[in-house]
Amino acid sequence: MHLRTHLRTNADRVIRLLLLGYLVLVFLFIFTPIVTSIIFSFNSDRFPTVPLGSFTWKWYQTIYTDADVWEAAKTSIMVAISTSILATLIGFCTAYTDFRYQFRGKNSYLVLALLPPTIPLIILALAMLAWFSRIGISGKIWTIVIAHTVLCAPFAMAVIRLRLQQMDPDLESAAWNLGASEWAAMRNIVLPFAKPAIISALCLTMAISFDEFAVAWFVSGLNKTIPVIILEILQGNIDPQINAIGTFVFVTSITLVIMAQLFFILRSPKQPTHV
Repeated sequence: MHLRTHLRTNADRVIRLLLLGYLVLVFLFIFTPIVTSIIFSFNSDRFPTVPLGSFTWKWYQTIYTDADVWEAAKTSIMVAISTSILATLIGFCTAYTDFRYQFRGKNSYLVLALLPPTIPLIILALAMLAWFSRIGISGKIWTIVIAHTVLCAPFAMAVIRLRLQQMDPDLESAAWNLGASEWAAMRNIVLPFAKPAIISALCLTMAISFDEFAVAWFVSGLNKTIPVIILEILQGNIDPQINAIGTFVFVTSITLVIMAQLFFILRSPKQPTHV
C-alpha cells in the first residue's frame, strides 16, 4: 500500500512538472516575438540584427513627432472608448435578458448574440464594408465604432453573464415584494453586483477594439487606426519605428487586459467557508 501511494505521488509530481513545462513553452512561444520587438525598439541599428547596436530613444522620438501616428492614435483611442461603452451596454442588456427572462426562441437569441466572434474577420469586414457602402455611410470614424461594437459586444456579454450567474435570482423578487420598482431594484441590486464585471468588460472590449486591424482596415476609409498605420509602414520598407509603435500598442492592450482580470477576479464574491 505504501509503495502504491509513493508511486502515485511520483506520477502526480511528474504530471505537474510536464504541465508546467508545457505552460512555460506556450508562454515562450507567445511572448518571445513580443519581447524581441520591444528590445529592438531601443536598438540604434535600422535592421533587426544580432548583436544589437547601442541603446537609443530615436525611434520613439520619430513616432512622437509624426503627425500621422498621433492622428491614428487619437482615432484608435476615440474608437476604443466609444466601442467599449456601446459594447458593454449591449452586452449587459443581453446578459441580463438571458439571466432574468425565459421566452420562446431564447436559444436562437443567444446564438445570434454570440455569433460575431465565430465569423472569420475578413468575411465580417467584407460584409460590414458592403453594408456600409450600400447605405452610404462607409469611411467614417463611427462606422469603425459600429463594426467594432458588433465584434466586441459578445465578449462583454460573456463576462457580465458569468458575474450575474453568481447572483441569487431571488434578490430582485424580494426587492419588488418590499415595494421597490424594477428600475430601483436594477439600480440598487443588479448594477452594484455586476459593477466589477461591467468595468472588466469596458477594459476588455477597449483592448480588443484598440488592437483590431482587419475590420478597421476595410471600413475606416481615410480614418486610420494604429494597426492600420502599422500595415502602411510595413508595406513601404523595414522601419524600426514599427517596433516602437508595437510596444505602445502592446503596453496599452496588456494593461487593459490585466485591469479587466483584476476587476473581475478581485471584486468577485468569495465562496463561503464551511466549518
